Amino acid sequence: MSVIRYCNPDVVFITPKDSVQEAVELMRYRHVGALVVVEQHPEGNIPVGMLTDRDIVIEVLAEGVPVDSVTVGDIMSSELKTVGEDEEVAEVIRLMCRLGVRRLPVVDARNTLRGLITLDDLIRLEAEKIADLAGLIGREQQQERRRRP
Repeated sequence: MSVIRYCNPDVVFITPKDSVQEAVELMRYRHVGALVVVEQHPEGNIPVGMLTDRDIVIEVLAEGVPVDSVTVGDIMSSELKTVGEDEEVAEVIRLMCRLGVRRLPVVDARNTLRGLITLDDLIRLEAEKIADLAGLIGREQQQERRRRP
């Protein structure tokens, strides 16, 4: 199963030059706790970092820095790891565990942003698999009752 089938293609993004105040407003308006930071190119958006609500709290609010005086590029996590759209879900799970991250941008062969895969997406997928297995048990029991009343 390739990750592109399960990632969210509606990625909320921002650029490094935008202010943290703009990021906060975007997060609130779109109801998200993280933004993919991109460089915008004619062929598409290239992810260059991530900005989380936690980054803002730790790097700006806790330090007493006015949010309108700092850019996204000043505080974003720039050691960004991405996954290719054809990457297998199991490998993505292993990578997220190894890196200790809850979300990864999904990119195509040109490194253009295609989606975002999150811990929530993966839990939902695994829960569906478990529900299917539980359903199998129930159907197996029903079939046996029909064969052996």
